[in-house]
Amino acid sequence: MPDAIRLEFGEPDFDTPDNIKAAAIEAIKKGKTKYASSAGIIELRNAVAAKLKRENQIEYTPAKEIVVTAGATAGINLALLSTMDVGDEILVPDPGWATYVHAVNIVGAKPVPYKLYESSGYAIEKENLESLVTKKTKAILINTPSNPIGSILSRKNLQEISDFAVNHNLFVLSDEVYEKFLYQDGGANEHISIASLSGMKERVVTINAFSKTYAMTGWRIGYVGAAEPIAAAMSKINAATSSCVSTINQYAGLEALTGPQDSVTKMISAFVKRRDILVNGLNEFKGFKCALPKGAFYAFPNIKDTGYSSDQLAMKIIDEAHVAVVPGSAFGKQGEGYLRLAYANSVENIQEALTRMKKILV
Repeated sequence: MPDAIRLEFGEPDFDTPDNIKAAAIEAIKKGKTKYASSAGIIELRNAVAAKLKRENQIEYTPAKEIVVTAGATAGINLALLSTMDVGDEILVPDPGWATYVHAVNIVGAKPVPYKLYESSGYAIEKENLESLVTKKTKAILINTPSNPIGSILSRKNLQEISDFAVNHNLFVLSDEVYEKFLYQDGGANEHISIASLSGMKERVVTINAFSKTYAMTGWRIGYVGAAEPIAAAMSKINAATSSCVSTINQYAGLEALTGPQDSVTKMISAFVKRRDILVNGLNEFKGFKCALPKGAFYAFPNIKDTGYSSDQLAMKIIDEAHVAVVPGSAFGKQGEGYLRLAYANSVENIQEALTRMKKILV
């Protein structure tokens, strides 16, 4: 389907900034092409630690508590391998990124979904969590800003999760890859790292990556901050599975963190405009109700009044309008009755997608 407009793909359509590409080229020219530490080059770990202290208010020791990973996906897998045993249970969001469940299954643990409700703004309800805890519960995974929902966990909600984790002696895996994608809308939306809350650093694994913020999805580079025992385990597993992350890409990541940040600001500004166009257009369709996302770059419209299941409607849209979207059911049982549309595409393509969809949905 060569004319399909792809709104199913969670990848910024921007190019990696030139200064980052130049840093990788310079690393090649200078022969920085050898093996690195399984935890990452120390220059990058220093920069990551400085960033996390400056922006996230978490203090990590670079040489012992920072691990460079092949993107956030690898970070999640390494974190699970380092904290979970076969048969352990981990609470995961529903709706939530589908890879969470796959990653948990790979390590032989059991994913236990906790429900997120549109009516509460997708806050994590502590009472719901309490009902899911068993003797095998070892951890909880959170994602803020959220894929696929576009919601943000408030400081109050994060404190409730913190108290819950402490009371039940749980690890917290915190996926924060969309931290820069915040939309103010006259409010005070903010990203808060749960590891920054009092008493939480030792039990939290903070997971992030360069993929979204710097349009570096194909570079496969991310990082994790964790207490020394967890970080040491992750480094050992890194050594056994891949030796290290590409040294060249690590120097590119170093430039991303320490170089100019104007490309990030420009990208976020573009996403605000795209988001508003998409959400306004979706709300014109019969049976659609779409709240304005506070973060990430996904719209998650409620389509329950259309009379279609999410699978049926997603197939109708691709077959008849040639627009690719994701059925909400792909993100868990709670996702049924919703669609996910990524506005990581040009204004022109989003407008054309809405025009096509309008012909079959209004």
